[in-house]
Amino acid sequence: MNIKVWLLGIAGCFFVAAGIYLTPWSHAQEKQSLRPAASFQSVKDEEERSLALFREAGKVIQHPRCVNCHPATERPLQGNEMRPHEPPVVRGDGGMGLPGMQCTTCHGAENIAIIGQAETIRSIPGHPAWHLAPIEMAWEGKSLGQICQQIKDPARNGNKSMEELVEHMTHDELVGWGWNPGAGREPAPGTQEEFGKIIQAWIDTGAVCPP
Repeated sequence: MNIKVWLLGIAGCFFVAAGIYLTPWSHAQEKQSLRPAASFQSVKDEEERSLALFREAGKVIQHPRCVNCHPATERPLQGNEMRPHEPPVVRGDGGMGLPGMQCTTCHGAENIAIIGQAETIRSIPGHPAWHLAPIEMAWEGKSLGQICQQIKDPARNGNKSMEELVEHMTHDELVGWGWNPGAGREPAPGTQEEFGKIIQAWIDTGAVCPP
């Protein structure tokens, strides 16, 4: 047997026995990255380019870091599994929870690391403006096309113009938390700046929504 093949086989057995699984770099990179907005210039048809741009933005929009705060019920979601929030809390006025169990009861102004070796909870997320999105902005359970139409509708996007929408996506610090979610959480793909540029390019090409 070729010595290199034998050594690779031994290494593979070690990784499996140790519970270590190697993810191909290309797959991991694709999951955590966003294509630059400029790279879509190669799509000559403007409508098709706009669709492609929004589908790329969908990597962020439909990521758990975003959907968890845009639930379709009165209860926020948690984790990559988007499971109902524990302890059980509800939206309340302004998305801040009910008196005595408001978001700020547990969520402070910044992420707080958990001391010790907790396997399931490694940090408590935090931000000065921590709250749920209004029910009109619920994304949970919706297709990307439905979310797109919702984002464009002032009656369901907080009465934002398209220019204000870009500002919100690009610079809002609570939106930006999605890329800095604290230990134990997968951040949204790419960066907030890249995401904002994709949203701007989508609008510049007609803000076409997927079917």
